[in-house]
Amino acid sequence: MSDTSASNSAPASPKPDKLDELMLAMDVVDTLRHRDILVERELNEEEREKSLVDRLRGLYKSQGIEVSESVLHEGVKALDENRFAYHPAPPGLARNLAWIWVKRGVISRFVLGALAALIIAVTGYQVAVVAPAEQAARSARDELTIDLPKALDIATKAALGEAQIDTARQRATALSAAGKLALERGNADEARGAVAALDQLTQQLRLEFTLRIPARPEEQTGFARENNAAPGGRGLYVVVNAIDLDEKPVRLRVRNEETGDTDTVSRFAVRVPQATYQAIRADKQANGILQRVRLAEKRRGFLEPDYLMAVESGRLTKW
Repeated sequence: MSDTSASNSAPASPKPDKLDELMLAMDVVDTLRHRDILVERELNEEEREKSLVDRLRGLYKSQGIEVSESVLHEGVKALDENRFAYHPAPPGLARNLAWIWVKRGVISRFVLGALAALIIAVTGYQVAVVAPAEQAARSARDELTIDLPKALDIATKAALGEAQIDTARQRATALSAAGKLALERGNADEARGAVAALDQLTQQLRLEFTLRIPARPEEQTGFARENNAAPGGRGLYVVVNAIDLDEKPVRLRVRNEETGDTDTVSRFAVRVPQATYQAIRADKQANGILQRVRLAEKRRGFLEPDYLMAVESGRLTKW
């Protein structure tokens, strides 16, 4: 105790002019921690304090810094009490909030970046997926409720306006009814099919043409052909050209009875009974030029041509 008492009763060194005693005490503690001048733990408390004070006094004196005895003793005491040491705050809400506040710049940039990415993703999905789907749904709804009903009404009126016979009117009415039923069921494909069929019927009704047999001597007028589809396995055919009122070829859909295919042609052969075939042959043999060249006439408003001579149902598009 004598050493300690002597140290405590020693006259205090002159106080520094500019350094605050608290700052000096903190510096003392820092020096004790970082310069490895801690004395051995075997020394008793009084010897340890005296050794530390002596060594610190010499250290500061060598640096030209005057430190009072009270500051040295206070620094050693602060070291023992673990003052001026950093103690992390325990985990908890307050610590987390403080960390967030300190890192607010980084966090805000991250949050803003994530928010921008989310906005871009949502906008892209809206533009690329949602909007087209909604537009397609609106288009489909408008087609069923506006476009197709209007098209069906126009096509029906056009067909009925051209029809000159009951058969054509009945066909137009039936197609119109089928289209309306499809609209009620929400079946756009069937409704479009009904409109297309009505348009085709109208085109057929508007056609005006003549089935004309070639009349010049060098042209083929008719021929006989072995054909299993014809009665007796042999058919007699007359060649015709479909010509409109302006003397231009008219392309018609004709089913070939040999192949079963439907071709679009303006020149084809019509199967005729023997009487018709012989009459046309005799007409041409009289002077080499056929006088009766019209086999049939198709008038506007009618579905099929009116045949001026007897014919059979078979047709050929190739021979």
